[in-house]
Amino acid sequence: MKLVSWNVNGLRACVNKGFTDYFYASDADIFCVQETKLQEGQISLELGSGVYSYWNYAEKKGYSGTAVFTKIKPLAVTYGLGETDADTEGRVITLEFDDFFLVNVYTPNARRDLSRLEHRLQWEEQFRVYLMALDQDKPVIVCGDMNVAHQEIDLKNAKSNMGNSGFTLEERDKFTKLLESGFTDTFRYFYPDRKEVYSWWSYMPKVRERNIGWRIDYFLVSSRLESQLKDAQIDCHIMGSDHCPVILELNKNVILK
Repeated sequence: MKLVSWNVNGLRACVNKGFTDYFYASDADIFCVQETKLQEGQISLELGSGVYSYWNYAEKKGYSGTAVFTKIKPLAVTYGLGETDADTEGRVITLEFDDFFLVNVYTPNARRDLSRLEHRLQWEEQFRVYLMALDQDKPVIVCGDMNVAHQEIDLKNAKSNMGNSGFTLEERDKFTKLLESGFTDTFRYFYPDRKEVYSWWSYMPKVRERNIGWRIDYFLVSSRLESQLKDAQIDCHIMGSDHCPVILELNKNVILK
């Protein structure tokens, strides 16, 4: 089973930069996107027969939003983080399959001035509790732009970015707490020491050419799925967005509890 996740930073723009070519070439069973930046009816996307599409739109036009394209029909699809979640930003889609839950997420950014850090931290705790509740029922696969570089190895200039949005101690601690709650960072599971592999680069001139990036896009899994993991990769060479796709491969088509 192959899964792909990609923050497309505007799906309509990304479609004009090769999105569908990559979608077909990747041949994923489940393909998740974040930051679609569109409303219902604003795109006509033909992805072939047998592909089920699910969208979570933000109320604010041209902002946020997530989508999942899957060749496997889910048992159920939910949006947001449950009944107590007042999600108007289209940040979470959960698909239930026979043997696992798939959660596609676009985590809120703390903003450059950290004005949204407190909201971010509250949201992180709610998200962790939500995942733990799902995990009580079935194993969970989480993917998306989680807007945090977890360790110094996960960004090019760690020292100069200490305390900046996406690399505050508070955000990093929340990520650590999530992993300690029973989840595995699949890329680091396979490549604990691999350096200079990133999933996001600033649009500033020469930044991507010089690979001055951050790894902020992830596939996490319930730790009991580690025996099912085949590989985790980052398609750094794929353009079309300021992020690149991340990939998870599992050994079996059916995930055992």
